[in-house]
Amino acid sequence: MDTRAISPEPSPWLPFESRRRARDEKREAVLRTAVQLFLEQGYHRATLNDVADRLNITKPALYNYFRSKEDILYECWAMGQERVEDRIAEIESTNENGLATLRMLVRAYAVVMASDFGASLVRFNVADLSEANQKTTLAGKRRIDRAFRGAIEQGIADHSIKPCDVKLTAFAILGALNWIGHWYKPGGELSPDQIADDFAIRLTADIAKPPDRKPPERKPSEKKTSRSVRRK
Repeated sequence: MDTRAISPEPSPWLPFESRRRARDEKREAVLRTAVQLFLEQGYHRATLNDVADRLNITKPALYNYFRSKEDILYECWAMGQERVEDRIAEIESTNENGLATLRMLVRAYAVVMASDFGASLVRFNVADLSEANQKTTLAGKRRIDRAFRGAIEQGIADHSIKPCDVKLTAFAILGALNWIGHWYKPGGELSPDQIADDFAIRLTADIAKPPDRKPPERKPSEKKTSRSVRRK
């Protein structure tokens, strides 16, 4: 009887975690390619065949990851929204005054807007989504709006921001930030971080309340000197 140990044949299947990671990576690759095409050509002009061709796969292979073109569009929006909400949560957990919080929100939102998934928040038409997904996207926009309004209200309360119309101020700031998603082109003169730093000051300069400054107190020696000068 042969008692030599028999080496088990290696499994042709990847471990579960590795398979899931590979699937997630492929799914994200589809989204990255799709969002680029949607931004370049427009959602209605770009086709799933275009996405598949750019990925060098077949169109049916896309259905392993997404049910439809509209499903891909919604997931592109969701990727951008998730990045914004993650940053909002981080910023709101800090113990800063309203003005500092608002400026951090402006910076974070500007950087996201300069990315493809960020641009999907403002470049795509909500009407192209299903009714259920439209409700989700509109709720997401309201959460962003509430974060900016909350920072402005906090700033007015703690005197770091001048009294102002909170709603209109938030609209003005978000309107300027949203346009980054329309005009920003990678490789330009300014990086996303540089644009974000500039906008954080530029969009809040008019409402920032300067710190109260008390006149410097004279030192006792200075007071004596002034009296002696008057006597002369």
